[in-house]
Amino acid sequence: MGIQRKTKSLQAVYEAFGDSNEALSVKMIRDRLGESVNKTTVYRLLDRLEEDGMVHSFSGEDSVTFYARCHACKGVSHDHNHPHFNCVSCDKVLCMEEEVVLPLSGKFKVTEARIFLKGICAECA
Repeated sequence: MGIQRKTKSLQAVYEAFGDSNEALSVKMIRDRLGESVNKTTVYRLLDRLEEDGMVHSFSGEDSVTFYARCHACKGVSHDHNHPHFNCVSCDKVLCMEEEVVLPLSGKFKVTEARIFLKGICAECA
């Protein structure tokens, strides 16, 4: 991590993501951590992790914010024009590695795309 002050709480929040592509809401992170870190601290630590390029955030259904580990970001330069997928069976939210290409006329230059897909994941199919 590039964060200058690594507290136990910061480490616990970051480790809650594991090595998967699964995205987590604050509620999901708190469920994984138990009562060891309060909700306000989780939000503050996620902001720090996002500023440092360790996690990225996006809005899911019902405007719930999800966070996922970054793999190639540096600081505020997040590159996450990938779709996110919500399985309606197991309720997992995942970062997809597939790239979605939209046919656009030359009139537009897209700098960011937010695509949130719902369906059934491979594990539940």
